[in-house]
This record gives sequence, C-alpha cells and structure tokens, in this order.
Amino acid sequence: MYYSRKRPLEDIPMELTSIWSCSNEACKGWMRDNFALAILPVCPQCQSVMVKSEKMLSVLVNTSPNQFKQ
Repeated sequence: MYYSRKRPLEDIPMELTSIWSCSNEACKGWMRDNFALAILPVCPQCQSVMVKSEKMLSVLVNTSPNQFKQ
C-alpha cells in the first residue's frame, strides 16, 4: 500500500480585486483590471463589451513593462 504524507497548503493571500467581466450572459470571460491592454477592453472570447466589477482573488502582481497605466 502506498501512503504519501501531504504537506499542508500554505495560506494564499486573497484580496478584493478590480476585474473586467463580459456583459454577455452566455459568456464567462473575465480578466484582472491590471492585466487589461485597453482602457475599455473587449471580451477576447466573444468580442462583447466588458463591464468593471470586483472579485475576491489571490494576490498577483503584474510586472510587465507593457502594462497599461491608468
């Protein structure tokens, strides 16, 4: 019998994050605001307009030099 002792997962910090979500009810597309490439992004999946909202997500920092500055 194989037994593997799993280490406890470390706590991943979560925060309320600004996101863009697709306005199309049938589409589940969304992206983080700090990863958007335009002021008013278009959904990459269905090309619909996106609306700004918030979601509880793990902390993630965008260090790209191409990041859009608001």
